[in-house]
Amino acid sequence: MVTLAGVLGTLSGLRFVAPELEPAVTIATALAMHVTYAVICRAFAATRGWNSVAWGVAGLVGGIPTVAALVVLIARQGD
Repeated sequence: MVTLAGVLGTLSGLRFVAPELEPAVTIATALAMHVTYAVICRAFAATRGWNSVAWGVAGLVGGIPTVAALVVLIARQGD
């Protein structure tokens, strides 16, 4: 459980802002954050006409690094 908390905490960014959280709290909060990242990725991708389902899954699995990559891609593409 500690390893899962570490992985999810790192991918969500939660481990960097609240490293003192108990593993169970870290896991629950990180999972909620990953769902939020999936929604953000899906919405951003849909506005660009990209595959929103694939980006949503990537956001769910990849967390904050995926959101950052998507934002960079959008910024590089421009309007």
